[in-house]
Amino acid sequence: MLRLQQKYKKEIIPAMMERFAYKSVMAVPKIDKVVVNCGFGSMTAGKGSGEREKIEEYLSKSLAAIVGQKPALRKARKSIAAFKLREGVAVGFKATLRGERMYGFLEELIGLVIPRIRDFRGIPLRSVSRTGVLAIGFKEFTVFSEIKMEKEKGIFGLEIAINTTAKTKEEAVELLRLMGMPLQKK
Repeated sequence: MLRLQQKYKKEIIPAMMERFAYKSVMAVPKIDKVVVNCGFGSMTAGKGSGEREKIEEYLSKSLAAIVGQKPALRKARKSIAAFKLREGVAVGFKATLRGERMYGFLEELIGLVIPRIRDFRGIPLRSVSRTGVLAIGFKEFTVFSEIKMEKEKGIFGLEIAINTTAKTKEEAVELLRLMGMPLQKK
């Protein structure tokens, strides 16, 4: 069992039960899933199919190295002429993490990736939605240790959505703080 998972069971559940007066352990919010998205639509717009395939393959391997599983290819749902986008054209990748992979990814994110960000002052509280979802965006995914700077073929952004079962924003913020997520103070 991973350290973050053990910490949740031994420390976070009792602390949350005391803070919010839950009557049952099952009522305590938990992290449900982590969704990692990476879009490359703007990089492939106007390029030939050979170049597009190379970018897709590179990005798929990079994202697989970061999350530990093969990401799913996402396609455009409708055509948008202003963006040179056609319906059915690949525009990004998505990986949904649950269970041990999710906890392993969160440990790496909290312990290694976020401390590597230069001039980091904490994640703003506005990043947590009313439904308990924390959305974090990275302008480039080179902060992850699995990515080698020398092999970098372009700068791609990355979005991470951490979904919790919390009913309110306050519960989600407290859960994430106890997990070790560096959220800003009010």
